[in-house]
Amino acid sequence: MKFFVDTADVDDIRDLAATGLLDGVTTNPSLIAKSGRNILEVIEEICGLVDGPVSAEVAATDFDTMLKEGRKLAKIADNVTVKVPLTMDGLKTCHALSSEGTMVNVTLCFSANQALLAAKAGASFVSPFIGRLDDIGEDGMMLIEDIVMIYENYPHLETEVLAASIRHPQHLLAAAKAGSHVATIPPNVIRQLYSHPLTDKGLAAFLSDWEKTGQSIL
Repeated sequence: MKFFVDTADVDDIRDLAATGLLDGVTTNPSLIAKSGRNILEVIEEICGLVDGPVSAEVAATDFDTMLKEGRKLAKIADNVTVKVPLTMDGLKTCHALSSEGTMVNVTLCFSANQALLAAKAGASFVSPFIGRLDDIGEDGMMLIEDIVMIYENYPHLETEVLAASIRHPQHLLAAAKAGSHVATIPPNVIRQLYSHPLTDKGLAAFLSDWEKTGQSIL
């Protein structure tokens, strides 16, 4: 599974990229607003920190303007993935941009039918929102399973399932078991993945025993 981090905070991205864990980055208008910076500057800086896809989302809702915005974002760097909403105009934009060789991430997916449309429109990624479905009493992980199964039935569809709206490590684990190609994860959740009390306890015991030896490796 590929790991994308879901943030526009370049300090977090730089820190996590140093671990070798990151395969890409996703942003959205809310994350850009939280950064308090210009979107073009932020995306350009992020693209310089990671080699993988960096999702930059259009702000328009009509086809003509989305296409113009998408083309402008795509010019920032070769690894920009233009992010569009799963609407009719968004799908038109996806088809146009993907036909030009631009990677496209179709976001705000809440049904398997929507995911099938995104794939047929040529999306590089489709982003089903697990947590938001859970919030309204639906099974977000079932959606991941359905999309993965549908895509496997049609090998010519090259769209990757990008599990989004991940709230905790169990979401990530379930998405990985379901066969999601990618997960986009908030920085705090990524850091929770390596944390375990038995790891901390074991390390403390090793360090205590080592100190008693009076030795030094250096």
